[in-house]
Amino acid sequence: MKLFEEYRIRNLSLRNRIVMPPMCMFSAENGLANQKHFVHYAARAAGGVGLIIVEATAVSPEGRIEPSDLGIWNDAQRDSFQPLIEMCHQYGAKMALQIAHAGRKGFDRANIVAPSPLAFSSDYGVPHELTKQEILQKVDDFKAAARRAVQAGFDVIEVHAAHGYLVHEFLSPLTNRRTDEFGGSLENRVKFLKLILEGIREVLPADVPVQIRVSASDYAEGGIDVHEMIEIINQVKDRIDLVHVSSGGLTENPVKAYPGYQVEFSRIIREQCGMPTIAVGLIDSPALAEEILENNRADLVALGRALLRNPYWVLNAAHANKTDRFIPKMYERGFRGF
Repeated sequence: MKLFEEYRIRNLSLRNRIVMPPMCMFSAENGLANQKHFVHYAARAAGGVGLIIVEATAVSPEGRIEPSDLGIWNDAQRDSFQPLIEMCHQYGAKMALQIAHAGRKGFDRANIVAPSPLAFSSDYGVPHELTKQEILQKVDDFKAAARRAVQAGFDVIEVHAAHGYLVHEFLSPLTNRRTDEFGGSLENRVKFLKLILEGIREVLPADVPVQIRVSASDYAEGGIDVHEMIEIINQVKDRIDLVHVSSGGLTENPVKAYPGYQVEFSRIIREQCGMPTIAVGLIDSPALAEEILENNRADLVALGRALLRNPYWVLNAAHANKTDRFIPKMYERGFRGF
């Protein structure tokens, strides 16, 4: 099966095409990784996942979604990731870190920021509109976070530009009403992301891949749709290696979710931008994952809820397809004789 084939990004080799997407555990104290994260991620590494993307990790204190989010705005936080990465590497998984800023959806209601003073909802209140100097400081925060992530040992950096958080807020005309060089035209709205990616590339070794997670549709009139997302990606594609394709999160509009509901966005972006993609969105069966890959709708598939329910989804799926090379020696006995 293509699902269990190796995949290369730059010089990085993944043992299969199965990705664990970032899913917030809300288990950190002071942004530090702890034993709960070790158990959570190491189980999926031992379970055969090719690439684990560690949950949204804040680039600054006010950038957290909840107070219990991970952070990487200081060296102590960086150092807390090192044993986690080493442990997961021992089981054969490669490790990515999603660096993020919550923007107007941050936990500290008195200290939320955004490109424009537009509230996400009445529960959040009106955010502070970032000045140009503050925007450039956020760019530096992302840059410093990427540097620390690589120092900690992460193999890949993912910039969170989806789900209604700060970078997405700059990209969408629904949340970016600025009249300066960071607002208005598509090119201006993409500038914040461009500067972040440029800064990250400055501090990363040349062989470290960079990917972005995007919302291909805002599911709202006047917002981003997949065609505008193609234009956005085309403006930054020379700075990235992979596009992780999600959708929604900018507004409270409900989304009709079903198995594979975001995969068509991945296919369109892959074809129109000439970029490799990760498909995500209620992908829970090996048959669906394989169909996505075989029909060139994505290069990698991310399983979120499926891996929360079963850390050993990969081992079971591989064994069912007579591919047992991912099974750790300590678990081999469990896969013999059936």
